[in-house]
Amino acid sequence: MAQASATFDSIRSDLSRRQYAPVYLLHGEEGYYIDALVDEFDKILGDDEKAFNQYTLYAPDVEPAAVGELCHRMPMMADRQVVILKEAQAVPTAKLNKLAAYAGSPTPTTILVICCRGAETKAKDLVKAINSAKGVVFESKKLKDYQVPAAIAGYIKNKGLTAEQKSLEMLCEFIGNDLSRLHNEIDKLAGILGPGAAVTPEAIERNIGISKEYNTFELVDALAVKDAAKVFRIIAYFRSNPKSAPLVMVTTNVFNFFADLLVAYYSPDRGDSALMALFKLRHPIQLRRYREGMARYNPFQLIEIISAIRDFDAKSKGVGSRQNEHRLFHDLMYHILTAPGNIRR
Repeated sequence: MAQASATFDSIRSDLSRRQYAPVYLLHGEEGYYIDALVDEFDKILGDDEKAFNQYTLYAPDVEPAAVGELCHRMPMMADRQVVILKEAQAVPTAKLNKLAAYAGSPTPTTILVICCRGAETKAKDLVKAINSAKGVVFESKKLKDYQVPAAIAGYIKNKGLTAEQKSLEMLCEFIGNDLSRLHNEIDKLAGILGPGAAVTPEAIERNIGISKEYNTFELVDALAVKDAAKVFRIIAYFRSNPKSAPLVMVTTNVFNFFADLLVAYYSPDRGDSALMALFKLRHPIQLRRYREGMARYNPFQLIEIISAIRDFDAKSKGVGSRQNEHRLFHDLMYHILTAPGNIRR
């Protein structure tokens, strides 16, 4: 039987074995997992059973008492009924807590699924009631940045594809932890490339629209080795194609790289294993840019660069400057490449 606190995989496993809890609360910031589980609940009943035994309700449009009344009904010509309550995050906590009366004493032939998509619920009374009745509470959390590469690699493998490290990093850089978009793009690649194919940078550029030469990953690599020609070639592309790389995202990645370099400098252990653990890297090749950067920037330069990035961020938002953000970004790149490290020691 499903547990009071569960994971995405454990819930799917229980559902595949037709082991159901009477009440499920799916809440949290990451909408992908909630949507995927709702799709699984939608498969519990056969098509001929759904007409009289499956209901999709929207929390802002229905009172808790009406939900409870519906859940107390007996299924018609089926073993159970499924009631899915969506948009529960859009109602006041007090209203949501009123569902505790039913959740604490649910009907065994009803599966009630409460969805708080995009928000962690504050309905403590409801959570307590679900737990007491051996229901399931699942919090769908956003992936941390360091978890994204493994998630992408795992999904690519599940789709019967392979991918080189640069491909994984391109997807991480440009899509981030938006799981819905990541899965959609990988599904698209799987359909285009076919089983057993390799997801190459060229395939990503051709089918997703991410340039294998002009992207944030390549920009950070160029900054790491102080390849000025490549840096200015990439930012010229960004300026001509602003939708390809929003500067707010580019700046965040550049800032993170130099901030990580500073952390690495003051790490008590700068060995490969220690740095990989520090930055939660999965492959030694990912250390390359850190080693390149540490060889070319000293700590005083890094402090100056980090300050310059913060100054750019403020000016790009109109604080103390009215210049075009791409002009400001060009100046920032020049500052980074030539930073003398003029700070007080």
